[in-house]
Amino acid sequence: MEEVWIRDDSIRLGQVLKLSGFVEDGVMAKELIQDGQVFVNGELNSRRSSNVNVGDVIAVPALGIEFTITRG
Repeated sequence: MEEVWIRDDSIRLGQVLKLSGFVEDGVMAKELIQDGQVFVNGELNSRRSSNVNVGDVIAVPALGIEFTITRG
């Protein structure tokens, strides 16, 4: 599984999608989240501003994306 490294213990969902490089920009991240295509630890998450934490697994099954957040 891919890993996305962050500096702090948490990051906003929209930001980590952009940081991952799996989405082109914030607009794409926002659309995926609003369309109900983003899951955090297996649960649907429709809030772009929600915090996700180190160890969380982010998935966008429609795009074949899945990664873990790691502190680095």
